[in-house]
Amino acid sequence: MARYTFKVYPAGQGRSIYRTIEISGKDTLDRLCEFIIASFDFIHEHLYEFCMDNRMYSDDRYQYDPEDGGPSTDIAIDNIKLVKGQNFSLHYDYGDDWMFTIHVQKIENESRRSDPRLIKSVGILEQYPYWDEWDEEDEDY
Repeated sequence: MARYTFKVYPAGQGRSIYRTIEISGKDTLDRLCEFIIASFDFIHEHLYEFCMDNRMYSDDRYQYDPEDGGPSTDIAIDNIKLVKGQNFSLHYDYGDDWMFTIHVQKIENESRRSDPRLIKSVGILEQYPYWDEWDEEDEDY
């Protein structure tokens, strides 16, 4: 069993915003998504996919709700055969198209499974930066 250290950057934000996290290889990609989303203080309420070639909607992906029996995010991280230095992406919220680049910093042996852990948090990212500009009169009833 392995323990992974990932550095996660939101695409288009430069390198001034990131999270460094540790997670057990026995955890699933679903758990990894939940932890990434929580680490950026986002609300976890949207569909997502992990793009192993860093391209949205590609064939090399694991989906939360796979079509036609495709690869699912309900897979242990150890089973996707990551290597140190590899990058892959989390595509979150198909409407807003948030992309998070995930860099594999370390892979270490772990004797027993431990909970995911936030190692470092740099910068703030707003999930809905224009939320305050919403006007109830603009809403169709």
